[in-house]
Amino acid sequence: MDANSLLIQTTFIGLNYADIYRRNGNYHIEKHKPYINGYEGIGNVVKIGENIKNYHIGDRILFVDVPFSNAELVAVPAENAINVPKFITDKIAISLGLQGLTADFLAHDLAANHIDEHVFIHGLSGGVSQILTQLLVADGIKVSGTVSTDNKIQIALDNGAEHVYKRDEISNGKLFNTFDTVYDGVGKTLPQSLELLKHRGKVIFYGMAGGLPSPIDPVNLMSESKSILTGDLWDYLTDHKSRQLRFNRLLKYINRHQLKINSPEVIPLSNGQIAHELMKSGHSAGKILLQP
Repeated sequence: MDANSLLIQTTFIGLNYADIYRRNGNYHIEKHKPYINGYEGIGNVVKIGENIKNYHIGDRILFVDVPFSNAELVAVPAENAINVPKFITDKIAISLGLQGLTADFLAHDLAANHIDEHVFIHGLSGGVSQILTQLLVADGIKVSGTVSTDNKIQIALDNGAEHVYKRDEISNGKLFNTFDTVYDGVGKTLPQSLELLKHRGKVIFYGMAGGLPSPIDPVNLMSESKSILTGDLWDYLTDHKSRQLRFNRLLKYINRHQLKINSPEVIPLSNGQIAHELMKSGHSAGKILLQP
């Protein structure tokens, strides 16, 4: 570690789809031999760089974008550190980490919806979508969307969604021209998302979990005053202040009982293969954590 870093002894490590993409070789990875996966974790400060003055041994730190974090000890640049208050557990804090910050970014930095607007989310039961749904509902937004299986319908309703559809139920045209905003992290559903929009509506495009979208003709968008908004979370989380501000905003929803987090699935780090297979299966309804 360098003089501007904190050495963190991890209690839990967050597993994300990006870790699977990196392992498959189709996502950016930091060069290292042997390669160590993982970018997200939480733990306690055990050593402090000489240039750092405002941290103490034992402080709890969350980080969401530090490579090589599938480890018991991780060097975290102070700018990447997020302070975790005593009232929240490690499991809940890390479950609010990358997924929560992504949901907050989508809702408050990109979409900026107004009270009583009606939005649609593809994949309501996903980790980001579950948090996003609750944030939007707390902000006075009406939420509809899809799930992949019948047993995930109740999860979406419990999070506050008003209308929940199976994926094949929205292709008949009945919902076209209905929504002010469509949140699309699937990718290949982008043409459908544009059809679901009202005139002057906007798609928040933030991922390609289901594959690349087909090309979109901007002239057609212009004729109906429809927009596609996208962005990179890391253009917004640029320093400690920006990370801490958004994390603290998520904590306010927790304190007001407007945001609940499902108990995460905890798997030993030594059984990482099992954790990756569980995430790829789509059978997990909450955050998957690796425990050193």
